Amino acid sequence: MTTLHAGGKFDSKVYETSGGLHGVGVSVVNALSDELVVEVARSRKLYRQIFRRGHPQGPLEHIGDTQNRRGTMVRFKPDETIFGKGAKFQPARLLKMARSKAYLFGGVEIRWHCAPELISEKDETPAEAVFHFPGGLRDFLEERLGKERRVVEEVFSGRTDKTGKHGSVEWAVSWFAGDGFINSYCNTVPTPEGGTHEAGFRYALLRGLKAYGELVNNKKASIITGDDVMTSAGGMLSVFIREPEFVGQTKDKLATNEATRVAETAVRDAFDHWLTASPNQANKLLEWVIDRAEERLRRRQEKDVARKTAVRKLRLPGKLADCSISQSEGTELFIVEGDSAGGSAKQARNRANQAVLPLRGKILNVANAGRDKLVANQQLADLIQALGCGTRSSYAEKDLRYEKIVIMTDADVDGAHIASLLITFFYREMPELIRGGHLYLAVPPLYRLSQGGKTLYARDDMHKDELLASAFKGKSKVEIGRFKGLGEMLPAQLKETTMDPSKRSLLKVSVDEFAIADTNDTVERLMGNKPEARFRFIQDNAEFADDLDI
Repeated sequence: MTTLHAGGKFDSKVYETSGGLHGVGVSVVNALSDELVVEVARSRKLYRQIFRRGHPQGPLEHIGDTQNRRGTMVRFKPDETIFGKGAKFQPARLLKMARSKAYLFGGVEIRWHCAPELISEKDETPAEAVFHFPGGLRDFLEERLGKERRVVEEVFSGRTDKTGKHGSVEWAVSWFAGDGFINSYCNTVPTPEGGTHEAGFRYALLRGLKAYGELVNNKKASIITGDDVMTSAGGMLSVFIREPEFVGQTKDKLATNEATRVAETAVRDAFDHWLTASPNQANKLLEWVIDRAEERLRRRQEKDVARKTAVRKLRLPGKLADCSISQSEGTELFIVEGDSAGGSAKQARNRANQAVLPLRGKILNVANAGRDKLVANQQLADLIQALGCGTRSSYAEKDLRYEKIVIMTDADVDGAHIASLLITFFYREMPELIRGGHLYLAVPPLYRLSQGGKTLYARDDMHKDELLASAFKGKSKVEIGRFKGLGEMLPAQLKETTMDPSKRSLLKVSVDEFAIADTNDTVERLMGNKPEARFRFIQDNAEFADDLDI
């Protein structure tokens, strides 16, 4: 509790698997807490020790006997001299973490309680809830997919227990008519950036489906790739391995090489049996994936993306809602995040001159990815194809299919991150598009303020406070609604605030040509593959940060 690099997790005889690795976490929490109390119930006896700002206030105390209690409880209060007054936790984030533990340990029941006064009006977190998934990841995936139209009804799921030095694996995957996703974990730690265990999972599904194609003599199975298999797959993967290695302190990506083999071996055998046990569903799945592969190959071959004419029909990305006029002058392409926002934007647009292209989540960071990853990325391929002007040395201004390219993301941290990734893509791959004055950022509102029949929209907290002080008068209450994202806005609201040229605001993206070296350096530092450069930037600028949304 008071010493770094200490604890039972360094001895594999005590913990078979663990999310904690370096003996740092609880020691740091203790040092940053005004008070921390540890209670341990063991062998029907209760023990307690109290710390203040990392210092023990006395020895370990034996409180007395306890008959119906087991385990360890840690309570701590963040030190206000470090975090400031009013610092508090985010109930929604803690709820998500508690819920994930319930399905990662199938059968465990977790009871959630949160003081109602800690839950804000805009937060839908319940004050009380019970999480119980007897079927583990399978139950959770079934719940998440809900009424999505599936390729095959049965979920492919299973688990293997830890044997000897090998880790245990649990998985669930289903294919459906939507954008795919994978939620992966190692020793219950979320790995949103994937890693070696996800690679093994993908290999198993790809090789299993290819092998089945050979078995049934379907020659087209040879063209499928991992992206074809996973583009419309909803997957859950959890591995438990000894002494895992992660990329970075935040443990977002697993780096243990052994995890690839462990996951692939466990899933591949089970997948082979699952496919051969039900030929009807296996054939249906194989045909579905082959269709994805053929569509990918068609898009790669169709390099000429001139706007369609009466005698020639153009193939464009499937999710693109194109505009109807043939010339590029006066046209706009809105790049939005997700199908929900895309649906609202498609209804709000002017069909004659406004096109909408929804993207799935956060795109590839081209500043720290190799050329091969960029070429293989389907989302970026769709965007490049929709624009029609080529990239880098192949860029042709005359072939650009839209006069304005508008990045329209949510007015929150994730939206800003996606916008940053897109700007980085354009700066690296199509700098002439920016120099030509074609790239813009939309400015969607964060708040809706209404009083009686009067309704106004605010871009951010400062704008909201200005409107409350200047635009609303009288004693009647001003109703304030916060948009969680563009997908929550009614099409009419989105049109009025963000897409109607007569009412909206746009930010033009430009580059200072006299400071191009500084711009290149900034992009490389903040978006490149050297985390130490970002760390130095944070250190140099931390004092200027205020009101962080984390």
